[in-house]
Amino acid sequence: MRIAVDAMGGDFGPKAIVPGALRAAEDFAVDILLVGLESVIRREIERSGLKSGRTTVIDAPEAIGMGDSLLAFRRKKASSIRVGAQLVKDGRAEAFVSMGNTGAVVYISRDVLGALRGVDRPALALLVPAPEGKTLLLDVGANANCQPRNLVQFALMGKVFMEAVVGLKDPRIGLMSIGEEKGKGNDLVRETFDRLQEAPLRFIGNVEGKDLFSGAADVIVSDGFTGNIALKATEGVVQSVLAMAKHEITKNIFAKLGYLLMKRHLKRIYKKIDYSEYGGAQLLGVDGVCIIGHGKSNPAAVRSAILRAREFVAGEVQEKIQGELLRYEHALKGVAA
Repeated sequence: MRIAVDAMGGDFGPKAIVPGALRAAEDFAVDILLVGLESVIRREIERSGLKSGRTTVIDAPEAIGMGDSLLAFRRKKASSIRVGAQLVKDGRAEAFVSMGNTGAVVYISRDVLGALRGVDRPALALLVPAPEGKTLLLDVGANANCQPRNLVQFALMGKVFMEAVVGLKDPRIGLMSIGEEKGKGNDLVRETFDRLQEAPLRFIGNVEGKDLFSGAADVIVSDGFTGNIALKATEGVVQSVLAMAKHEITKNIFAKLGYLLMKRHLKRIYKKIDYSEYGGAQLLGVDGVCIIGHGKSNPAAVRSAILRAREFVAGEVQEKIQGELLRYEHALKGVAA
């Protein structure tokens, strides 16, 4: 299996991407195509001291910065993101992984790879931990503005993902809102609620922000604006709580003793919520496997993102999503028109 990796993306660029990719190549027996400035990538390979026998460097003379605009996405035809996506389009790689500018990866991937039949817009889907198992949240940032038909398509793609990747049959679909009762939420949520009730899905109704990690639903559907805020707010709360706990522990000897007793269990909890364990979000709905990682990804997170891409390809998730979309095409026309 060949996976193209954008070596120039993220806040740390090749310094994090290259060692993470090299470790993934050996750990998961995949061939890595590192895309970016060849001289820089080769320097980082030498600096890492890791094996590079399963790695090929693909030169891409341009890079898109984390703060670049749509104009740059279009103008930089030889960017590492565009070259990486083109490798998938041309069949030279089975998946593309990038920690770079999310807007750029979404825009370029859709432009180069195209959309699956029956999908108007791709959605970024991220697995988050629940007390038992995992919950898939989508969209987490690809689409700030959505129509009800988009959310219905997101729900169906989420269903197929949970069945194909997680192995959960007939997952429960929840709709993110400001209250559990029908009729709560804005116009988008209220109209989508009615359409999801008519769709061939196990729709359980509205869920709230507090349900994101509760396991109340297996798939939570949202527009990208709301989903991204929910995710980032949770990320901030976790970091703040951990920082406050550390501060309090240093003030009291008994707190320090308690921490030592709980340390092993706390590490387990932290591991469940650590983004580096999940690697990245899947861009569902484009005609090719694309994983978008956190901008602050370290080598461990890069390695996890490549594992996610490998699982996605091995599970033939793209083919299954397309098959389900076509199977439900006529049924969905009535609820998603």
